[in-house]
Amino acid sequence: MDYEVTPEEARAQLAAGKIVLLDVREPWEWAMARIDGSMHIPMGDIPMRLQELDPDHSMVVVCHHGVRSLNVTVWLRQQGFEKVQSLRGGLERWSRAVDASGPRY
Repeated sequence: MDYEVTPEEARAQLAAGKIVLLDVREPWEWAMARIDGSMHIPMGDIPMRLQELDPDHSMVVVCHHGVRSLNVTVWLRQQGFEKVQSLRGGLERWSRAVDASGPRY
């Protein structure tokens, strides 16, 4: 499984109910803009909240531009989460390619 997924691919998987979105941005970023239905755990909190995540579910990790989400994806894979991918380009690319209604920052 590739480490990244495009916004278009993620949207299709989300619509089919096949993935969980995990937003790893800071609380102030989450308050400003988010993808409806996504789960929010800031990147720095992931290790202590790992038990909240199900390694059997397919997951797409989201951040602003895709850097933090890729780092979290790599770390989660090292912890045994084989079905996790990063949203390529992050929320910024999602806003341009999939849903322009949300605020950009």
